[in-house]
Amino acid sequence: MAAQPSETTGSPAPHGPTPKVTGIGGIFFLTDNPAATREWYARHLGLDTNDWGATFESRNAERPEEVTTLQWSPFQTGSDYFAPSRKEFMINYRVQNIEGLVAQLRANGVTILDSIESFDYGKFVHILDADGNKLELWEPS
Repeated sequence: MAAQPSETTGSPAPHGPTPKVTGIGGIFFLTDNPAATREWYARHLGLDTNDWGATFESRNAERPEEVTTLQWSPFQTGSDYFAPSRKEFMINYRVQNIEGLVAQLRANGVTILDSIESFDYGKFVHILDADGNKLELWEPS
């Protein structure tokens, strides 16, 4: 099967699934006391928290056998994890074909902050959006 042209660059798309965002993988925000914030959300809103925050599971409506997660995590105020963004939040987007997406973004002049890192639970890379907000892209294992 011939490669389909990319909508944004006019060049052939990389092999594999279409490089794109498939959902929200996490919501990260700064707080003065992450432990107290986690405890408040557990006590008042019933979140099942741990040292990282809370994980919400859901199923893909089109493929019910596929379980997806969303990570909710408070970070200590002053953390440099969101740098160079000056915002008090960062969104993690769940993606498919992270290598193809990074190649596409790079070809379109998007700032890629680091190289793709692999862990047992997936691959990650950080980019900046048009407003200078740091975004985390995550392809689950």
